[in-house]
Amino acid sequence: MMTSVLRNWTPNLTVAAVLGTVAGTILAGAPALAADPVKIGLILPMSGPFASTGKQIEAAVKLYQQVNGDSVAGRKVEVIVKDDTGVAPDMTKRLAQELVVKEKVSVLAGFGLTPLALSAAPVSEQAKTPMIVMAAASSVITTKSPYILRTSGTLPQSAATIAQWAAKNGATKMYSMVTDYGPGIDAETVFKTRFATSGGTVVGDVRIPLKNPDYGPFMQRAKDTAPDAIFAFVPSGEGSSFMKEFAERGLAKAGVRLLATGDVTDDDILPAMGDAAIGTVTAHYYSAAHPSPENKAYVEAFRKANGGLRPNFMSVGGWDGMHLVYEVLKKTGGKADGDSFVAAAKGMSWTSPRGPVTIDADTRDIIQDIYIRKVERQDGELFNVEFDKVAAVKDPGKGG
Repeated sequence: MMTSVLRNWTPNLTVAAVLGTVAGTILAGAPALAADPVKIGLILPMSGPFASTGKQIEAAVKLYQQVNGDSVAGRKVEVIVKDDTGVAPDMTKRLAQELVVKEKVSVLAGFGLTPLALSAAPVSEQAKTPMIVMAAASSVITTKSPYILRTSGTLPQSAATIAQWAAKNGATKMYSMVTDYGPGIDAETVFKTRFATSGGTVVGDVRIPLKNPDYGPFMQRAKDTAPDAIFAFVPSGEGSSFMKEFAERGLAKAGVRLLATGDVTDDDILPAMGDAAIGTVTAHYYSAAHPSPENKAYVEAFRKANGGLRPNFMSVGGWDGMHLVYEVLKKTGGKADGDSFVAAAKGMSWTSPRGPVTIDADTRDIIQDIYIRKVERQDGELFNVEFDKVAAVKDPGKGG
């Protein structure tokens, strides 16, 4: 039953019509050879501080092929995984170049953090190779090459949503705490604007170093301003350390609420956070507790294939990235040149484990529902339980 639900995921008629426009090949103008594999170069942080991101995306990519097969439109789909360690943009760029030039990949994919995605963008543009961003979340990324598409999300989508919710639900004075790199700056900028527009006041802010952050002193600084709540963003995998310091510095006991983007209560690490996380309200595009049949099937299959590991939002970016590739290839009869791939993807819609999604025809970014969730204990485990949503959110960083 589980596999049947996953396999029966099919785009609606609108998607089929859009996909029908696809044409082209890896080498522009040349006929596709059915015997040639379609190679996907998957660049991920498989080691280093952000290895959980790579692990989740790789697991989802493997699961997609287990469920849907490793061939589409008469061509085998071959995934080549490269580890960029998550901290060296120059390495990411070099790996992208090697994948395009030596491995002859048809698609570049993955990209755990914004600096890494930005470093590969020129390679995508110069080679006219589609580049699917499955994780990195700065708004600017898709503007750096006309061949970039995103199946994860942007920080402004979540930041704008939580800002408006906070203002409507008792927060008048907030303190902003974000990690000091592209997505954090995006989140801070959009949060401040939307919260102020909604009538709130940001009483202070801080940008925390990306490498080796010590959250304690920043928590104390925030507590001293006596805000109603803290708005927070930290990268996937950093939430446990952040939550620990929030609890130890006594902010909750002082009446300060934690309102954040979903990265802070990442499903991958949430079960280990303990009771300190209970009650945290976040805005995000995916929760393992999302109550749809597609997601229930996805979570069951993911856990079965990965020793009980719970899928997180990074994983669903990988799953949907593979779905994008497969659906394009179906309609092109296996052709995959960059211009035709991107033209076909624009406007594509489907039902993801997270809910309905669309590739924005104007920006090549993803349009998706953003959910308001609260951390609760269910059946002995902590989950991000959805209780409200804003439908079809475009990226506010691009005027959405």
